[in-house]
Amino acid sequence: MVVGTIIGASIFVQPSEITGQVPSAGGMFLVWGAAGVLTLFGTLVTAELASVFPRAGGVYAFLKEAFSREVGFLWGWAMFWSMHSGIIAAIAMVFGRYAAFFVPLNDIGVRAFAIVAIIALSAVNYMGVKHGSTLQTAFTFGKVGAIAVIIIVGFAFGPRAPPPPGDLITQTTTAHAFGLALIAGLFAFGGWHMVTYTAEETIDPERTLPRALLAGIGIVTVCYMLLNAVYLYVLPLPMVISSSRVAADAADAVLGTGGAAFLSALVVFSTFGALSGIVLAGPRVYFSMARDGLLFEYFGKVHGRFHTPHRAIVLQAVWASVLVATGTYRALFTRVIYTEWMFFAAMAVGLLLLRRRTGYAPAFRAWGGAIIPVVFVIASVAIVVNQMISDPAESAVGLALVAVGLPVYFVWTRLTTNPERARENH
Repeated sequence: MVVGTIIGASIFVQPSEITGQVPSAGGMFLVWGAAGVLTLFGTLVTAELASVFPRAGGVYAFLKEAFSREVGFLWGWAMFWSMHSGIIAAIAMVFGRYAAFFVPLNDIGVRAFAIVAIIALSAVNYMGVKHGSTLQTAFTFGKVGAIAVIIIVGFAFGPRAPPPPGDLITQTTTAHAFGLALIAGLFAFGGWHMVTYTAEETIDPERTLPRALLAGIGIVTVCYMLLNAVYLYVLPLPMVISSSRVAADAADAVLGTGGAAFLSALVVFSTFGALSGIVLAGPRVYFSMARDGLLFEYFGKVHGRFHTPHRAIVLQAVWASVLVATGTYRALFTRVIYTEWMFFAAMAVGLLLLRRRTGYAPAFRAWGGAIIPVVFVIASVAIVVNQMISDPAESAVGLALVAVGLPVYFVWTRLTTNPERARENH
């Protein structure tokens, strides 16, 4: 699930975003390496917390335990209205656009195709976590196998690209540009934390989740580094920088005109697999929030036959489909995605606070004592600040959308929580 959720469409287009900011092979690999290491640090933090709190909801549960119900609610609020639902809508649209390579579709047709994919995968996960996880496993093996083929064929039969021109070799990179490139790299690693959402349906989660997180990030990092090496091997660096479809251009260079069809099929396959994991994960958060009294109790029910949070699955499918149909996912997704890293920073701070509590006994402990959580916090804050400096207006709108969740929380708890229950929860 870790590998299948992370590897979607980004690795097939995102390298050009990175080389545009860091126009050198060395800088490109440095960014991807830094993104992989930072993601690893995040997974170590998450793995330790998951070994202590193996509960449905993952990050939501960690923030609630470390800080308060309010902070947990804000994560779920941002997830539903923008971050998670926006990711589902965006990936479904990528799926529809690449499917249009094989089936002629206009804009309405692409949107309809995307909505059908969301509904179909929601139906699979509605009928049982086993069905969803089996589908996820099959697509993960398929896409990793296809990536292995690209790497092997690219190095074995691909043409050797000429060296970069001198002006690119001598060009320097600013810290701000490196930060923007790192954000693009981290975007391609997005979704690493989602496996923790399904903790209550995982066998031996205290040990399984840390192993899955670490092994999954290792596999993804190796795939990403080797894919980028292939891109640079067969394409001139200026073309990697300017291309909007770098993987397709690399496939064309190796396979000729059939490269575009092969790559389009791989993106369709890959995005569908990533979408499967993301659709599976999200409802576990909304289910957990409803169970804790932070969402309508109706959505906290488990299906009597399939044993899934079926109503939460339907809720997510409806909102993600609305975002696709209206196109509003674009604004929500671009404005709020970086705020995810604010919550990640808070999660790492929460880990340091929880370690000071009596009775805290993780089955897995992040390596390096306090070093990794502290470095992760500093890096996460730097990423958020860099993005706010780069685009203050959009950042302010994103923060405002998250902040609106606070008055909603207080109104909700005042209307739904009786005094006895309030004392229990606080």
